[in-house]
Amino acid sequence: MALKRETGDKLFSLALLMPAVITTVLFIVIPILDSFYRSLLDFKIKNIISGTAGTWNSFQNYIKIFQSGKLLQAVWVNLVFVTAVVTLQFVISMTLALILNQKIRGSRFFRSVMMIPWVVPTVISGLVWMWIYQPQYGLLKYLVSLFSGGRITDFAILNDQNTALIGVIIAALWKQIPLGALLLLAGLSNVPSDMQEAASIDGANYWQKLTKIIIPSMMSVIKITLTMSIIENFKQFPLVWTMTGGGPNGSTTTLGVLSYREAFVSNNLGSGAAVTTMWMALMIIVVFLFNKAVRTERQV
Repeated sequence: MALKRETGDKLFSLALLMPAVITTVLFIVIPILDSFYRSLLDFKIKNIISGTAGTWNSFQNYIKIFQSGKLLQAVWVNLVFVTAVVTLQFVISMTLALILNQKIRGSRFFRSVMMIPWVVPTVISGLVWMWIYQPQYGLLKYLVSLFSGGRITDFAILNDQNTALIGVIIAALWKQIPLGALLLLAGLSNVPSDMQEAASIDGANYWQKLTKIIIPSMMSVIKITLTMSIIENFKQFPLVWTMTGGGPNGSTTTLGVLSYREAFVSNNLGSGAAVTTMWMALMIIVVFLFNKAVRTERQV
């Protein structure tokens, strides 16, 4: 009787899991395998139009995109973008969460208002920041001219390859900080108050409580928040494409932008699939190393 009940429970659990498994296989596993297969073909738009299959060319798409120099530049830009946004987002979000966790007047209202940037669609966010950076009549140009007494009039941040990525990073932070702050704020509610009170009685200052009690107590939330941020910024495409299109001179060309250009601008779907495959592999490696490092740090 017990064995029958156990078998029934397993079958019921399997039945509940099947929709998620089928969805994952159909919309994630199969497209990934199909993309990798096409990355090994000479497959262009003309093949789709004519309905003909691509020609097998082994790893030529990978070799060509690597030899062109575009791939390494895109990888570098992607890593710089992800590192800068994730790091700054965590620092600013944590600061906001610690402030909002205090019993200050208007904190509930600010929690609601600060979510507006996150709710705004990414493309709209990009257009808003393009207007702010606009070199002729943008808000930033006006403020710089105002505070410099009119001495600085040429301030085109998105048109300069030395500052374009910074402009995109600022826009990404504006969009993503609210969610990070909200998640970390939720994590702060799980920090035991009695431990903080005991530490205060023992003479610990705020920094000691923060590093020895608060952060270790919410490491699981911090880990999830940072992992989500890494994945979100690795696959960031709409914001970059809307604001700069990958320019100027490739200074903001991430792997997502490079994949799109190869597939739909150069009409080489095989090359675009090759970039996508390497893009996904790099993201998985970075997320794996991050989670391993965080787990190791906690064990120490």
